Amino acid sequence: MQCGRCRRTNFACDPIGDRGSTESLLFGGETTVRLRGSGWGGRNQELALRLAYKTQEQKLPGDWVFLSGGTDGRDGPTTAAGAIVDAGTVCRIRNAGKDPVALLSNNDSHSALSLAGDLLQTGATGTNVADIQIMLLVP
Repeated sequence: MQCGRCRRTNFACDPIGDRGSTESLLFGGETTVRLRGSGWGGRNQELALRLAYKTQEQKLPGDWVFLSGGTDGRDGPTTAAGAIVDAGTVCRIRNAGKDPVALLSNNDSHSALSLAGDLLQTGATGTNVADIQIMLLVP
């Protein structure tokens, strides 16, 4: 079975071989978002929603979950720290009557992830080390 490892914001996928056990991928740092719309969200929410859409579009095999959050508990101008998405995120948004692609195009990741129930709400943490991303891949 092949899986993909996402890199950069275009989420091009490279095969990383057979997966026989759960894999954990850890990332840190801060991404940037090109603002083209008038929506609401932050860089972690945008990254999580984009990853959820791209992995569904590219049919990533197996189960997976992805967290992207700010260690200070805030992402952009919202009260969310980021999001925790999975293979069902896009379906939950569509089942709520919204188009995830249109929401992404409007930089409205907060609304989309709220519909999916995938916002990460931690409250202020009193620290700001960096943003963190964690992806768990289960074959």
